Amino acid sequence: MAEVEKRQDRSPVPSAFEYATAPESRDIVRLEDRYGLFVGGEWVEPRSEEFAPSVAPRDEEPLAEVAYAGAEDVDLAVGAARDAFANGWSDLAPSERAKYLFRVARILQERSREFAVLESLDGGKPIRESRDVDLPLSAAHFFYYAGWADKLEYAFPNRRPRPIGVAGQIIPWNFPLLMLSWKIAPALAAGNTVVLKPAESTPLTALLFADVLRQAELPAGVVNIVTGDGRAGAELVSHSGVDKIAFTGSTEVGKEIMRAVAGSGKKLTLELGGKAANVIFDDAPLDQAVEGIINGIYFNQGHVCCAGSRLFVQESVYEEVLAKLKRRMGTLRVGDPLDKNTDVGAINSREQLDRIKELVASGKEEGAEVYQPPCRLPEKGWWFPPTVFTNVAQSYRIAQEEIFGPVLSVLTFRTPDEAVEKANNTPYGLSAGVWTEKGSRILSMAQRLKAGVIWANTYNRFDPTSPFGGYKESGFGREGGLHGLAPYLTFDE
Repeated sequence: MAEVEKRQDRSPVPSAFEYATAPESRDIVRLEDRYGLFVGGEWVEPRSEEFAPSVAPRDEEPLAEVAYAGAEDVDLAVGAARDAFANGWSDLAPSERAKYLFRVARILQERSREFAVLESLDGGKPIRESRDVDLPLSAAHFFYYAGWADKLEYAFPNRRPRPIGVAGQIIPWNFPLLMLSWKIAPALAAGNTVVLKPAESTPLTALLFADVLRQAELPAGVVNIVTGDGRAGAELVSHSGVDKIAFTGSTEVGKEIMRAVAGSGKKLTLELGGKAANVIFDDAPLDQAVEGIINGIYFNQGHVCCAGSRLFVQESVYEEVLAKLKRRMGTLRVGDPLDKNTDVGAINSREQLDRIKELVASGKEEGAEVYQPPCRLPEKGWWFPPTVFTNVAQSYRIAQEEIFGPVLSVLTFRTPDEAVEKANNTPYGLSAGVWTEKGSRILSMAQRLKAGVIWANTYNRFDPTSPFGGYKESGFGREGGLHGLAPYLTFDE
């Protein structure tokens, strides 16, 4: 017995387990020094002659020079899309269109590691999320809509669906490849052609996607990619040769787009900002709910339009939930997006980091209490620690405005009626979460919450078969599922 005790003394149980770094190699990604525009199936130099660097958020390293399209460039891309639509793509047998979509989906799967590394490098999100969420979902959307391409008459019986023409699509910087897939896949399945404008801070996966189109042998001009800032997006929105605009981004820009297309006859879908409520009842499985809270707000550094940024906890379990939440926050690893152990990556841009800091400062000034777990932030790059505010009033800016960062506001309620009233007290209506063991309560809350997507005992779950979209200032129209096909079709009824 003495020998056993002696050996135990020499090997004490560690008080904590530290993770060694597990960096993903970036050697799989081959970047050009400079990228032009992908128009008519070819790389062309921008007639604007303007370029700007795309920068890695983790260390501010310039990754590549990217063209900034002007009015002439957008006009050229729209012309190429119009020619492709009129000269073959819209009349191609739907089963043949489906083959191209299946090819794209399979190539995305084959090159998933390459795309995941580039997505994390250019956007700052953890490689674990790019690898396990963005890439599988992107491929799944192409697979899903490939299946519908030759079944449109069954999807919309007795309505004789037809493609609308040229779709102008503007995507955000938080999910570049996934938003590309959400938009391009249904547009092509319906027989349209596309001009895509990625966000200026995360254009590289869209430009790499052009090589996927080459591999898939997609006919020239069916998909055109023009990079640039808001000026290029404005030119695309106002172009007379565009028949439909699909935009994902901020509510402010969405309002400008609505004004620009008013009276033009263009079809429009908008997926805009959000300030989602995540509602925890006292009968919820609290440990599971805490994981849902973490996933709801700290996934992708909070750069999620449907992030559960307002947490409503029933008063009887408030202290317990808060204690569990703080303990769980202490285990989050903030750091290099290419490290497979990282939970919270880099903030996408300096401008967004400044926005987060400004709103956090306003929360402190208005009287909310802030908690941030101890963590060492990298010296280079743009970073912000996971943050939670308590003692938050409904009127505080942090409870009303979209922060788009890893910042959670915690409020309390006593009854379901109070929870609904507080949750709906927002100009947004994109998503919400409900945590309870009672199915009847889930259904009752889902009917009363003014949100387009409501998760029950989970959060941030997506599927290509399920429509996604919001109400009020979160936009209108749906992406995903059969609902996502309808905006790209016109009907002879």
